[in-house]
Amino acid sequence: MVEQLQPRYSVAWINKIAEVPQSEWDALAMPLATPFLEWEWLNNLETSGSATAQAGWLPNHLTVWRERSLIAAAPLYIKGHSYGEFVFDHQWADLAQRVGVQYYPKLLGMSPFTPAEGYRFLIAPGEDEDEITGLMVNAIDHFCDRHRISSCHFLYVDPQWRLVLERHGFTPWLHHSYIWQNLGFQTFDDYLAVFNANQRRNIKRERKAVEKAGLRLQTLTGDEISKSLFPLMYSFYADTCDKFGWWGSKYLTKRFFEQLYAHYRHRVLFVAAYTERDQRQPIGMSFCLTKGEKLYGRYWGSFQEIECLHFDACYYTPIEWAIAQGIQTFDPGAGGRHKKRRGFPATPNYSLHRFCNRRLAQILRSYISEVNELEQQEIEAINHELPYSRRDS
Repeated sequence: MVEQLQPRYSVAWINKIAEVPQSEWDALAMPLATPFLEWEWLNNLETSGSATAQAGWLPNHLTVWRERSLIAAAPLYIKGHSYGEFVFDHQWADLAQRVGVQYYPKLLGMSPFTPAEGYRFLIAPGEDEDEITGLMVNAIDHFCDRHRISSCHFLYVDPQWRLVLERHGFTPWLHHSYIWQNLGFQTFDDYLAVFNANQRRNIKRERKAVEKAGLRLQTLTGDEISKSLFPLMYSFYADTCDKFGWWGSKYLTKRFFEQLYAHYRHRVLFVAAYTERDQRQPIGMSFCLTKGEKLYGRYWGSFQEIECLHFDACYYTPIEWAIAQGIQTFDPGAGGRHKKRRGFPATPNYSLHRFCNRRLAQILRSYISEVNELEQQEIEAINHELPYSRRDS
């Protein structure tokens, strides 16, 4: 369906990203810091059966065209639940039920299953960002009204883009992630030096435990990664998810991992744990993505219970690699207050929300400042407990 807006622009809602040529989409996405809005990543989620209507993620992407040229886009999904988002809005859904408002379906903007900051509208360089943003927000409002969509939500948003959307009437909700910052480190010992003596000993002990278990950790990127490691990574991922049962968050299919090899391995970092007996197939592995000066931890797993292997494969070895590569920030993934003891302070991030129902919108605006203040206090309390040396506290 194409809606004519004015002579210069037209809007089209599409149900699969493959309807847009990869070169045109990536002309908008490649300049961004995040890798998670690139065509190949989003298309893989759809074609692998991971982000589909059957999974509760109905692709409904917004595109803006000038004649036949794509000048803006927004990855969007119609959701009938809140799973796979990692922003827990169940209290808003419960509130809606109490006041007699249907919360689902809702319209969601994020890279599915990816709690990493950076979501925003993709707008071509040289365009009037505020004008195009207003056009897209109006198109979203009309779509929600026409299809009785309860609300629109953007998660893990780009910090600068958040300010733009606030001017267009979206309400910010504060959360936090655990993010490592490169404080000018040249070596892993520089990273260790920021901790107090007790935590330095603890980190060294944890890495030593992996070594004593007879394991060698190897970092593999791009063409260094054999094709067979991608389905193996799925097996590790699935095993870890299964261990947590209902909370395991097993959203990605085996096909998703297999398809990464052909066109996206240039963004992949595997940390593979090999035994002395078998140097060909790892017994555990973590999966990260990298772009520019950023590193993102995604998934991990091991078929053996090895003391401290998780900490080394998911934190220490990626940090060591990041320092060597000049990486400036490392987001290791969702959850886990244990991350703070390993140099990942609580770092603010925001989601943006707009309720179509006036009563819900009024309640959100009335209470969100108090909610955000409590979250800010939580961030400060977490960071007060960081095990840094006195000179760096």
